[in-house]
Amino acid sequence: GSNTKVYVKVSGFWGFEHFVLRMWYTRLSHQGNAATLGELASYRPKELPFEIEADKYVRSEPFNCRRDKQIAMPAFPTTSIGSFPQTADVRRLRLQYKQGRISRAEYDRGIASHIGFVIGIQESLGMDVLVHGESERTDMVEYFGQALEGMLFTQHGWVQSYGSRYVRPPLIVGDIAFTRPMTVDEFKVAQALTRRPVKGMLTGPVTILNWSFPRRDITRRAQALQLALALRQEVAALEAAGCRVVQVDEPALREGLPLKSSRWAAYLGWAVDAFRLSTAVAAPATQVVTHLCYSDFQDIMAAIDDMDADVLTIENSRSGDDMVRALAASRYGRDIGPGVYDVHSPVVPSVDFMKAKIRSFVATGILDGQLDRIWVNPDCGLKTRAWEETIPALRNMVQAAAEMRAELAGGAPAPSPASGGVDGAFPATAQYGGGGGGGGACPCCPLR
Repeated sequence: GSNTKVYVKVSGFWGFEHFVLRMWYTRLSHQGNAATLGELASYRPKELPFEIEADKYVRSEPFNCRRDKQIAMPAFPTTSIGSFPQTADVRRLRLQYKQGRISRAEYDRGIASHIGFVIGIQESLGMDVLVHGESERTDMVEYFGQALEGMLFTQHGWVQSYGSRYVRPPLIVGDIAFTRPMTVDEFKVAQALTRRPVKGMLTGPVTILNWSFPRRDITRRAQALQLALALRQEVAALEAAGCRVVQVDEPALREGLPLKSSRWAAYLGWAVDAFRLSTAVAAPATQVVTHLCYSDFQDIMAAIDDMDADVLTIENSRSGDDMVRALAASRYGRDIGPGVYDVHSPVVPSVDFMKAKIRSFVATGILDGQLDRIWVNPDCGLKTRAWEETIPALRNMVQAAAEMRAELAGGAPAPSPASGGVDGAFPATAQYGGGGGGGGACPCCPLR
């Protein structure tokens, strides 16, 4: 019947799962949902051939030129990966809006309230770069899929993510296109509440594709590039709203590797192209961050470097610093944020534990001891944690960074939560000011 729930567990039979979901969705359409059936018909494949200019894949300045134009930070700057606890109140608010029990204005006010709470927590803890908390998002892929043209969703086609957590992957049924800004309103609310930089938070094109049911009539590469072009417009919209740190997460980059290693190069080629296409629009003064989840990347290190992100944040707490050592050995030269504690555990790590993690990063020789480019952050997002775990863990993390800053960086103080700065979104101080705002000639680069 139309209310039957279908649970499809992730396995190697991706094509079969796609078939099951599509057939089930069409069955619902035939059971009286004429509007849904018409909507499906309107998404018949209509991909047009297109060529993308080579310069759209390349930032306007190389990293060694643009880095000093981006936000300046103290040694061991602190941040989080993006999401904050999704409490029962957050979920209830989204459900009330979905069921039509509250208006859009009431929903927006509720989300703004949650954003304000998250910003207040981070400021009170003394974190350096803040996030808005993602209370408006049920899932990091579903949220974007619902706002892009060319994607549809089932009502009950849940797929097991891990443990007892399920998601509804998008069905890519047509050409993907940007229709409206997806994250700008929430960024504006958050940034208006603080003078510290707030990150714009996006899911990358490769992860959206790998966690969706793709079309079969065109290549995955073509779909990834369509997603990248849409996200490129979102990056530009965030910049236009004043955002100077944009995070584009690619946790599913490695898991999309073909089983046959002989096909890796082709996959990594278009995957890296898609990431760069989505982010290369950013101005030199805009810091582009990416996050890679639980994986080993030693054998695809060249691809990670080719992504050309300004900051790479990675899972680290379970791997014993293996990836940090590998990055140091490969002479990785961009900012790095290895996780200092495991977000999948309810245990609140001590200050001493996280200080030991930070010392271990420095001991690898990563970035030749440039301590202001070694970021301190959790392993991943905090969506599944409770506030009772999140606040003390972050408090200890900030204290650990401050103590290590004093120990290894000549006593440079941690930023005060109440510190001022010039009027406007970003203080022009040594901690948060840019190194030139991206204007003027670049002395080491012919591109400016």
